[in-house]
Amino acid sequence: MKKVLITGAAGLLGSHFSRYLLDNGYDVVGIDNLSGGYRDYVDSRLLDTSKFFEIDLLDAKAVDTLFQEQQPDFVYHFAAYAAEGLSPFIRNFNYSNNLLCSVNVINSCIKYSTKKIIFTSSMAVYGIGHPPFTETQTPSPVDPYGVAKFAVEMDLAQAYDQFQLPYTVIRPHNVIGTNQNIWDKYRNVIGIWIRESLAGNPINIFGDGKQKRAFSDIQFYMKPFELLMEKGDGEIYNIGADHEYELNEVASLVQKIAQEFGYNPTIQHLEPRHEVKDAYSNHDKAKKELEFQDNTNIENTIREMFTWATKQPVRETKYMEYEVDKNIYSFWK
Repeated sequence: MKKVLITGAAGLLGSHFSRYLLDNGYDVVGIDNLSGGYRDYVDSRLLDTSKFFEIDLLDAKAVDTLFQEQQPDFVYHFAAYAAEGLSPFIRNFNYSNNLLCSVNVINSCIKYSTKKIIFTSSMAVYGIGHPPFTETQTPSPVDPYGVAKFAVEMDLAQAYDQFQLPYTVIRPHNVIGTNQNIWDKYRNVIGIWIRESLAGNPINIFGDGKQKRAFSDIQFYMKPFELLMEKGDGEIYNIGADHEYELNEVASLVQKIAQEFGYNPTIQHLEPRHEVKDAYSNHDKAKKELEFQDNTNIENTIREMFTWATKQPVRETKYMEYEVDKNIYSFWK
């Protein structure tokens, strides 16, 4: 039985993939510090068998001890704080959580001869380019979050060259589904709009809303992720939806679904923020090599998320302590 360690097991990707692997007979170990996910999201089988560990990946000693005890065959490194727009104002936090945490995981993979690490990077590494982005495009990130993700990609390449640590990089984008953290003020735009709708607040769009994004349902990632244990060594794969939307369209769709549930949020436009206007990717490589097929029906997925959100306990909206507040946007003050 293959033993798989998943970081970020209480998050969107980690909770769904843990469940998928357990359903398919894998021995799964989960790690999460519960800063961005919730214990409620962790599969009960991990909790019941004491295979979930509340560990902060910044604690190198704790990470090392866990690897020594568990000896995982494969590692899926999902843990991250994915707030691109906020990252310039929390540089230290960003690099600590997205780069240094990854270094601790990579060190332990090398030390304990993990068969392979699969790392979820981000479309943010592409920066401003010509979408749809392809894996051959030279990364040019425009924010510290993208810089951190690209740094980890380069570090993995170095770890392979020197220590022969096998790896694969995945670059997902705008993943949505149940178990998403909708209580984070700074990330997961559809989740934020659902939370605000439930609270009777407006749906806020930064800028004119003509930014284009493609949103993909988490359910279509499971099999391709599993195949990466045996395929794609040293490769990079984009994974996400093929159809892009203007944010104005998506906001109107969330508003429509909210009305179905008896809520009537307005839509308002706030000041623009520093971001790439159009960002979406090409997925031909994943389709060809990983059997990836995205069949996201964005309306159905949002409706499913809304139904799920109405049944969630009241949770506190999370705010960050800014390290730099110069030129901070009015909506984050």
